[in-house]
Amino acid sequence: MIRVVLPVLLLLLGLGGGIGAGMLLGGGEDTAAAEPEAIAAPAGDPAEADMADESDQVTSAEDSGFASDAPVRPGSAENLEYVRLNNQFVVPVVRDAAVRSLVVMSLTVEIEAGQAEMVFNREPRLRDAFLRVMFGHANAGGFEGVFTTPTALNPLRSGLRDAAYDVLGPIVNDVLIVDIVRQDA
Repeated sequence: MIRVVLPVLLLLLGLGGGIGAGMLLGGGEDTAAAEPEAIAAPAGDPAEADMADESDQVTSAEDSGFASDAPVRPGSAENLEYVRLNNQFVVPVVRDAAVRSLVVMSLTVEIEAGQAEMVFNREPRLRDAFLRVMFGHANAGGFEGVFTTPTALNPLRSGLRDAAYDVLGPIVNDVLIVDIVRQDA
C-alpha cells in the first residue's frame, strides 16, 4: 500500500511546488486569464516595445530574454510576431521509477506576422508535440544537473522548433523558452 501511495503523494507535492514556483516566477493569473488575441510585434524599436501592453499574448524579442543560440529558419524581424502560449508546461523528471523533480516551462512561438490565430486554433496539437519533446528530453537526462547552459538547452530548443514546424508548417520561425524552473522533490 505504501508503494502505491508514496509515489502519488510525492507527485502531488512536487506538482504543487512546481506550480507554486511557476506562479511566483511570473506565470500567474494574468498569463492564464489573458484572451488569445494576436497583435503584431513592433518592428524592433525598443522604445515601441516598452509601450506594448504587458498582458498582450504577443511580445517583442527583447521581452523573451532567452533567444535560441541555434540557427533559426529565415525570416525578417519586420514580418514576425510572438505568441505566448497560455499555460505552462509541467514535465516530471523520473529517476529510479519515481518522480524526483518537476520542470515548469513557459514557451513563446515566433511566427510570421498575421498567423497567430492558426497557433491558437492548433494549440492542443502543438502542446502535445511540445510535451513529447520535453518528456523525451527529461528521459534522456536533459534536466539533470546544470540544465540551463546553452549546450544543455540547444537539443531541447531544436526539438521544440522542429515539433512546432511539424504542427504549424512554414509559418514557424522559432520557439523561445521564456521561463524555466526545476523543483526538486
